[in-house]
This record gives sequence, structure tokens and C-alpha cells, in this order.
Amino acid sequence: MTTTQAYSPGLEGVIAGETELSHVNPDLNSLVYRGYDIRDLANHESFEGVSYLMLHGKLPNKVQLEEFTRTLVKERDIPTDIIDMYRSLPKNSNPMDLLRAGTAMLPFYDPEVGDNSHDANVRKATRLIAKFPALITAGYRISQGKDPVAHDPDMTHAQNFLYTLHGEHPDEYAANVFSQTLICYVDHGYNASTFAGRVTTSTLSDMHSGIVSAIGTLKGPLHGGANEEAMKMMLEIGSVDKAEAWVLDALATKKKIMGFGHRAYKTGDPRAILLIENGKEVCSRLGHPEWDEMGRIVIDTMNREKGILPNVDFPTAYIYYVLGLPIEIYTPIFALARVAGWAAHIIEQHDGNRLIRPKAIYKGAGYQEYTPVDRR
Repeated sequence: MTTTQAYSPGLEGVIAGETELSHVNPDLNSLVYRGYDIRDLANHESFEGVSYLMLHGKLPNKVQLEEFTRTLVKERDIPTDIIDMYRSLPKNSNPMDLLRAGTAMLPFYDPEVGDNSHDANVRKATRLIAKFPALITAGYRISQGKDPVAHDPDMTHAQNFLYTLHGEHPDEYAANVFSQTLICYVDHGYNASTFAGRVTTSTLSDMHSGIVSAIGTLKGPLHGGANEEAMKMMLEIGSVDKAEAWVLDALATKKKIMGFGHRAYKTGDPRAILLIENGKEVCSRLGHPEWDEMGRIVIDTMNREKGILPNVDFPTAYIYYVLGLPIEIYTPIFALARVAGWAAHIIEQHDGNRLIRPKAIYKGAGYQEYTPVDRR
């Protein structure tokens, strides 16, 4: 059938809504959260402060930040039934499947699950942000045959994640770098997982349902898995002296170079620029300068040969590796950060809701006369 209706594959360029949360400006090569440049936030603010900004619309003062942080610490523990569920699942289960399953159980223990009012949503969002470290680290450790680690109330959100993952007190510098990467992942406009969460909750379904939808969407390798694949690529390259030849061969054989290019940025992802700059010091201070050197050769070769620049997933891949984070939890770490953005979008969706229900262009068969089954 023919049609004159406009169609954009992948909804590229289609405006699907309005938001006050974040703005990607490809003309200025910038990303802002509620008006604040990502570089200022990543370099000077804590993850807790940025989460408060997303949920409350402004950066917290000292008293507000302290109160918000206390609430996050108070809400860190997850129900023991979730721990028992993790123990019942097969060993080496996919960490994103574990996170999705654990998150899906939380509404049974949240007294405000059915309340979509603004204030209740903010409280639920705060509890979700607080519990994500335990959902991820407990699930992963149990899948590896280890016991969960109880949180330390004196640690920041980033420190606590590293501590409950490894069972060792994290280096302060490493935790600060990790927090910076989380801030870079908090929000990014109407990306696929955020849009999925908004579609779900536009039906007036609850926040937990929207977060579960977002997790399922993030699991796909075209969205959340890119940093994992980028690190696997770096490991395949193997050494600094092989980097340029590897990229040239990959380009010649049409092999996908992971962590490069972005639909929204044509002159470079500002988050990648920030983390590449800081990644050099991370690798040097933690005794692995070779990953920064290899990364820069890959970047230079891709830019020279194709004019394609890295996105945020490329530097975070080797930064996380140097920080000692297992590759298989890179995508859950993405969710650890993005849950603050997802929740803020769901709050915004519920506050001014309209059911998201686009049209589709029908390309099936024309009218066909029905034939009874005994005559077919």
C-alpha cells in the first residue's frame, strides 16, 4: 500500500515529547542536566548531588545534600526475599537479568507502589537509587558463588558500590573517578531506555514497571552493552604496538569498531572528551598507562581514516577495566547511574501525562476475500 505519511526509521529526528531534564545540543557539542553543563557537574559535583538535581529540579545546598544522602544510606538494604531469589537462580546468570528480576520484586515491599503523585514518586525514586548498588552487587556476587557484602553507612554511593562489589575498602581516588563516570551516564534525553520507561508509565503504570521496562531496553547491545563490547575489543587488540594495524584491518574487513560514533553528536561526545582527558591520569595513577595509550591510538586512527569520534562508552570501558570492574557488569553499572535519570523522566511523565501512542504505516496485503477453512 502507498502512503504519503512521513516515516523516519528508528524515529530518528522525530520529536516525541518535551522535557526539562537534559538537553543534547549537537550544534554546541554539549550535554546539560537541568541547565548545568555535564563537565561542571562531573568535575565538581557528587553523584548524590546530581541525583538530587534530577529529582528536585535544583542543586542541593549543604543541608539538603546531607539529608538526601542520609536517606539514600537508610534505604540501601534490599529485602532478604530478593537475596533468597538470587540464590535460587542458576550460577553465572546474566547480571542484567538479575537486576531486572530484583527490581521487579521491589514493588511488593514498597508501600507507595500504586501512588503516582509527584511526592510519592520522588520518594520511590530515592529508594530505587539507594537500592540499585545492592541489587547489582549482591546479585553478581551470589552468581559467582560468593556472599553479599553489607553496606558501609559511612561511604558515599560510589564508594559503597565498589565496596559491596569487591568486599574491600576502595581507593578514594578510584571511587571519585567512578562517581564521575556515573554522572556522565545519568541522563541523555529521550534515549531508548528512557523512552521505554516513559511509554510504560504513560499508561499510568507505576514507577517500578517503568524502571523494569528501561532495564530490559538497556540490556540490548545497541544501547547499554557498547562499553562491554568496547573493552572486549581492546583486549582483542592486546597491546599498544598492535592497535593501529588492528583498527586498519577491522575497517578493511568491515568489522564493527565499538564505542565510536553517536547519532546525536557529529563533532564528538562531550562526555567522552571529558573522560578521555581524565582517563590518562586514571591509567597512570593506577599503574596501567598502556590502556590509555592504546585507546588514543584507536581514537587517532579512527579519526584519521573515517572521521568518526568516540562516544562515552569507549573511555569508560578501559577506565572500568583499570578500576578492576568485571566486564560483565559494565551494563548494570550504566543502569546504576541511569536509574536517577529514568526515575526523573517517569516523574515528569506522570506530572503531565498523555498516553504515548504513535501510529504505524501499514505495509501488509490489500483487501482479501475470506475463504472458509474447508475451501482453502
